[in-house]
Amino acid sequence: MTFVMIAITCLCLIAFLVRHFRTPIRHRWRRRQARTMCRQLHGPDRDQPATLIYARLRAMDPLAFEELLLEAFEHRGHRVIRNRRYTGDGGVDGEVVVNGERFLIQAKRYRETIRPEHVGAFVALCSSRGRRGFFIHTGRTGGASRDALAGITCVEIISGKTFLALLTGGPFQLPAARLPRLLPPNAHPNDGRAR
Repeated sequence: MTFVMIAITCLCLIAFLVRHFRTPIRHRWRRRQARTMCRQLHGPDRDQPATLIYARLRAMDPLAFEELLLEAFEHRGHRVIRNRRYTGDGGVDGEVVVNGERFLIQAKRYRETIRPEHVGAFVALCSSRGRRGFFIHTGRTGGASRDALAGITCVEIISGKTFLALLTGGPFQLPAARLPRLLPPNAHPNDGRAR
């Protein structure tokens, strides 16, 4: 009986260590930094001026910034799918599940106007994967980037007040609620059945 208890204890310990160390140390550090920033923005720093919040975000490690966005979605009760690695992620910084649908996330820390070619590349990526996405950034959305999204329903830009509301826990409706659901490639919009 004692041998069985020791074996079960050892197996539990091994399972814990494998799960704990499966995430590299740098990833854990970035997640801790993101969790700390998320707590601060939901708590005492919630009412800071937007310029100060943006300055803090731009000073963050870029990969911790990606983690912060995922933390913000998790804090709102959405399931998040993290990448196993930060580099070589194919342009997707994570995924979030909203009302049962998976959305790709692209995070950009800009000081100036976002580049329309980045928006266009993300639209092409979302289209190729058959998913919608959120292009989330700290810069300004210029006219060229808005034009790049004209008539496009698969990507929604989250910036400005909407972005700050996401991070601070303020009133926020995901743009996904305003977008029509994508149909599978072989579905007809009138009958909802695959053809």
